[in-house]
Amino acid sequence: MYRGVFRSAGVRLAVSYAAVFGASALVLVVVLWSTTIGLLNGQVDAAIRADALGLAERWQDGGPQALLSTIGERLAGNVDEDAIYLIIDAQGQRVAGNLAAWPGEVRKAGPIYELPVHELSLRRRGPDSLARLHRFALPNGYALLVGRDVASRAALRDLLTHTLGWALLLVIVLSILGAVLVRRLFHRMLSHISATAAAISAGDLSPRVKLSGRGDEFDRLAETINDMLDRIGRLMDGVRQVSNAIAHDLRTPITRARARLENAADNAQTPDDLRTEINQAIQDLDNVTAVFQALLRISEIEAGARRSAFTQLDLAPLLQDLSELYTVVAEEAGLALHLTLTGPLSLRGDRTLVQQAIANLLDNALKFSPPGSTVRLAGRRTASGVELSVTDTGPGIPPIDLPRATERFFRGETARHTPGFGLGLTLVRAVAQLHGGSIALQDARPGLRALLTLPAVQESAPLPFAALQPRAALPAALLTEGQHEHVAMGR
Repeated sequence: MYRGVFRSAGVRLAVSYAAVFGASALVLVVVLWSTTIGLLNGQVDAAIRADALGLAERWQDGGPQALLSTIGERLAGNVDEDAIYLIIDAQGQRVAGNLAAWPGEVRKAGPIYELPVHELSLRRRGPDSLARLHRFALPNGYALLVGRDVASRAALRDLLTHTLGWALLLVIVLSILGAVLVRRLFHRMLSHISATAAAISAGDLSPRVKLSGRGDEFDRLAETINDMLDRIGRLMDGVRQVSNAIAHDLRTPITRARARLENAADNAQTPDDLRTEINQAIQDLDNVTAVFQALLRISEIEAGARRSAFTQLDLAPLLQDLSELYTVVAEEAGLALHLTLTGPLSLRGDRTLVQQAIANLLDNALKFSPPGSTVRLAGRRTASGVELSVTDTGPGIPPIDLPRATERFFRGETARHTPGFGLGLTLVRAVAQLHGGSIALQDARPGLRALLTLPAVQESAPLPFAALQPRAALPAALLTEGQHEHVAMGR
C-alpha cells in the first residue's frame, strides 16, 4: 500500500519538500538555541573570571584579610543573591564564603563547572537551579571558588527551549500543509498534460495543454508540449496532403503512360511509331520515379542521415560556380543572372546538399522570371549567420500561400500550369533545417525573394576575400540534373 503511494511523483515531491523544509527549520532552531545559550553562558563565565581575577588582585595587594573583607562586602551588597564565594586553606578547610563545603566536582583551576544548587547546600533557589563555578588558585595553597547562581538564565533557557520547541512543531505542521499544497498543485498541473496526452493517444489531435498565464515552468512546459502537438498535427496534415497529392498528381502521368502504351499496342503501324510511344511512356514513368526519389531524398535529409558528411566549407567558390553554370541557362531563356558576394561565407555542412538547395532556388527563379529580366544571387555574412538570397521578378507567391509554399506537393495558382510537382522548396527547407538554418520567402515587389540562412563558422583569423579556397569543379552532369530537378520538383 505505502509502496503504491510513493510511486506517485506528486507524493514524492511533497514528501521531499516537507523533509527539506522541516530539516531546514530544525537546523535553524538548533542554531538559534545553541547560539543564545552559548551567549548567556559566555556572559556569566566572563563575569565569573573577571570577579576571580579582581579578588586575586586584592589578595596580592592586601593579603588574606583584604580578600576576606572584599568577599564580605560583595556578599552583603549582592541584592540578587546569586553570588557564590568560598575560600579554603591548604588543608581544604573552609575559611570564608557562603558555601558550607567545597564541591568535590570542582577539582581543576581553569574550566567552568555547572552544578545543581542543591548539591552546594545553597538553598536560596529552587531545587532545579544551577550554578556555574570557577576555581582559582591562591598563594600558600589557598583556593578561591567564585560562581554565580544562574537560576534566572536557566529559566530564560527553559523558556527559549519551549518556545523553539513549539516553533519547530508549528514548522512541521506548516511543512505538512505545504507538502499537501505542493502535491495538489503538482497534480493539478500534470492532470491537464495527462488528459491531453490521453486524448492524443485516443486519436484526437485537437486538445492542447491549458496555460495558467503565470509564465512559470509549467507554462513553459505546456507551451513546449503544445508546440510539439502543433508540429505533429502539421506532419499528420502533411502526410494526408502527400497521400492526396500522390493519388492526384501522379495519377495523370501514370494514366498518360498507360494510354500511350495502349495506343501503341492498338494503333502503331510501324516500329518507329511504336518506339515513339514507348519512349514517351518511359519519360512519363521517369517523372514518376523522380518524384519518389525526391521524396526519399527529402525524408533522408529530414531524418538527419546526412549530418555525418558535414565538413567546413566556404560557399563563395560554390556560388561562383553555380553562377557561371546558370548564367548559360539564363542567357538561353533571355535572362540575366547577377552574383553579389560580401565577405567570407564559411559554414559547416554538406556541400552537395547546400549546392542542390541553391540550384533549386535558381531553377525556380529562372523558370518564373519573364524574358529580359534579371535574377539576383547574393551571399553575405551577417550576425545571424550566412545569408543566401535568390531574387526574381516573376509573379511571386500570393501572401496567403507563402506559409504553405514549402509543403510537399503544394503548388499555388501561379504555378499550376508550369512543369513540376511542388517538391523543390520542400527540399530546400529540409536542407536548411538539417544545417540548423531556415528558409524565408518574401515578396520582392515584383517577384519573389528566397532567403536561406545558415549558421556561420566562427573564424579566429578570417582570410582575405581574395584568398578563397580553390574552387572545386561542379559535376559535368549538374546542368542536366538541375534542369531535371527543375522539371520534377519545381515550386
